[in-house]
Amino acid sequence: MQLSRLYSALFRSPSSLRSLGSTCLSTSVLLIGASQVAWAQTEPNTDTQSDPSVVLDTIVVTSSADASADGLPTAYEGGQVATGSRVGILGNQDIMDTPFSTASYTNEYITNQQAQSVGDLLKKDPTVRVARGFGNFQEAYFMRGFVTTSDDTMYNGLYGILPRQYIATELFERVEVQRGASTMLNGAAPSGGNSGGTINLLPKRAGNEPLREVTLGYGPGDQGKVAVDVSDRFGTDDALGVRFNAAYQDGDSAIDDESATLGLAALGLDYRGDQYRLSADLGWQDNKMNETRTNVTLEGVSRVPKAPKATKNWAQPWTYSNEEDVFGTIRGEYDFNDAITAYGAYGVRSGEEENSLANLTVNDVDGTGTTYRFDNARKDLVQSAELGLRGKLQTGKIDHDWVIATEIYDQEEKGAYGFDSSNTLATNLYSPTKYRDNSWSDAAFFGGDLDNPKLTGETQLQSFALADTFSLFDDKLKTTVGVRHQNIQTTSYDYNTQEKTSDYDESKWTPSVGLVYQPSMDWSVYGNYIESLAKGDTAPLVQGGTTVTNGGQALAPYVSKQTEVGVKYDNGMIGSSLAIFRTDEPRAYVDDNDTFVEAGENRHQGAELSVFGSPSENLRLIAGVTYLSAKQKDTGDITLDGNRVIGVPKLQSNVNLEYDLAAVEGLTLTGDIIHTGARYADAANTLKVDGYTTLDLGARYRTVLAGQDVTLKGMVTNVTGEDYWQSVGGLPTYGYLNAGDPTALKVSATFNF
Repeated sequence: MQLSRLYSALFRSPSSLRSLGSTCLSTSVLLIGASQVAWAQTEPNTDTQSDPSVVLDTIVVTSSADASADGLPTAYEGGQVATGSRVGILGNQDIMDTPFSTASYTNEYITNQQAQSVGDLLKKDPTVRVARGFGNFQEAYFMRGFVTTSDDTMYNGLYGILPRQYIATELFERVEVQRGASTMLNGAAPSGGNSGGTINLLPKRAGNEPLREVTLGYGPGDQGKVAVDVSDRFGTDDALGVRFNAAYQDGDSAIDDESATLGLAALGLDYRGDQYRLSADLGWQDNKMNETRTNVTLEGVSRVPKAPKATKNWAQPWTYSNEEDVFGTIRGEYDFNDAITAYGAYGVRSGEEENSLANLTVNDVDGTGTTYRFDNARKDLVQSAELGLRGKLQTGKIDHDWVIATEIYDQEEKGAYGFDSSNTLATNLYSPTKYRDNSWSDAAFFGGDLDNPKLTGETQLQSFALADTFSLFDDKLKTTVGVRHQNIQTTSYDYNTQEKTSDYDESKWTPSVGLVYQPSMDWSVYGNYIESLAKGDTAPLVQGGTTVTNGGQALAPYVSKQTEVGVKYDNGMIGSSLAIFRTDEPRAYVDDNDTFVEAGENRHQGAELSVFGSPSENLRLIAGVTYLSAKQKDTGDITLDGNRVIGVPKLQSNVNLEYDLAAVEGLTLTGDIIHTGARYADAANTLKVDGYTTLDLGARYRTVLAGQDVTLKGMVTNVTGEDYWQSVGGLPTYGYLNAGDPTALKVSATFNF
């Protein structure tokens, strides 16, 4: 698995990354030392071993991905989702107790779905739709009609630690989805997204029982895969846990001429003492893609071209995209007493990317278009940390759960680019022309050195937050109030001269309040007000040939405001949640005085209904429907006012079923139906993109071969052979198209030793 590359990549990086290596190494030594002491304390008693009448107590250990005393929330009936999840600085919260809409998908569900990435899994969520970044292959997620990029995915509560474009499922234990704005809870997102929701991934930890698992997989297309996952616990009370997993995947995809190679390895350690908990993670991912199908931009067309055959590939043969990341975290908790706990975490990532792209622009409904070469090189060094104190107290008949926390995020980005837009290549969406020569023309333009990218941007986020959840009437009524002071600093530098080109330093207070009332054990009613914060846009120097009066000036941070009410139901077998929400996100434009101002908004209103659980012993389901009304308001252009926001459907729904066939022990049948309504590819709403419905069918079979547990899985995606545009956009003002996946088979066999 090229572990030597992991080691060398870690220690050839900047000093702060080497510092992490020392810290992780020290933590590992501490954990191993603790285990050795524990082993010394548990030398076998020969008298006990020789006396079969002596029965030792069974000690139950609950491993935790977040080093908390209570461990991860347990799985809900059916094992597909958890009973709760992390809700920012509030920590782990039961679904019924939190005034927010959340979901947490378990590793069992992730592996049963044969999901390969975060996007593969989240397309099964009825409140999420998966898109791509602009000009690259980064996963992005439409949540409540807003775009959350994978840049803003959290890893065990920290921003920016995981690879920024593609995150393989072997790297995480659970996927937690917190719907809606969340700045008070999580801090501002580095890329300024997350108005519609936040995704938090939890690392893998050693469970109660030893794990020895090997998985062999094949497909879609012609891709082979091997994965290893092993873990164990050691010492007194099994306090020390070690888990290692690695995977390698290589081959052609189900799309013509497209191929990819993926390698990864991750090590997770945790130690649980009486008064403290520690955990550490170290990971590596190397993702390489060749001739990957690009996005499609529309220019000058009167209507949206019909989606091409799902296997069609218009990428140029010399295009590629490579991304390699090394990352690590440490986390700990210490109990001062039964009422007060301190916690802290630190994470770092060193990432390198390079690509050569040729995105397609279509300018006729017959598919006629052009492309040109566009290369990028990028290096990131990200550090992220949090420190907090949480506790409990009582004032009269009121119980308080309070928390004080601070978060710091620091990113250095190095970059370079080259594009050859004057050397356009004629091609066609339906009958692409392949050009073997990718030489730069004399008119090509370069920013920086592609072989040695220089510093182009710095981002620093610092915040301080405090919150209190107070409970009344035997915990039937819970009110959470909180506030965060957030500072956003960004600096940009010229690609060639390294001179500073812009500097942004703004702060804002973001409050939140939430209420939950539980009239009975089965029902809860909730409501919240919360905000999302993003860096304000910078005024253009010229607009429509006219000089902008405040050109180059950055606006104050944008504050998106969310109000939400909802009801939740849980009878232990079936859970359900209905959320009704409204979020107003600011816009900006050049007004009649030729001044760039914050004015108008995108108003997203909607309702989300989700159902999950196991209504009978042999049936499990996750299903839901989302209605969205995302409109442009007071845009400064009367032709846009009232139009729908780019890329957002009115209706989307999912049904995922699993059924254990009684006639064949160990056999489970699975099925997914995903429906997404029509969307628009332009702000004027003249380019309408048809909706789609896809069907996936699968089965898995658990059996025993040669005394070993074996699970066989198979799934056919897009059974009906739908040709469709899967997503529209991935940035708020760009309506580029991304084609849906073709019919494909994927199979795997997992052996437990």
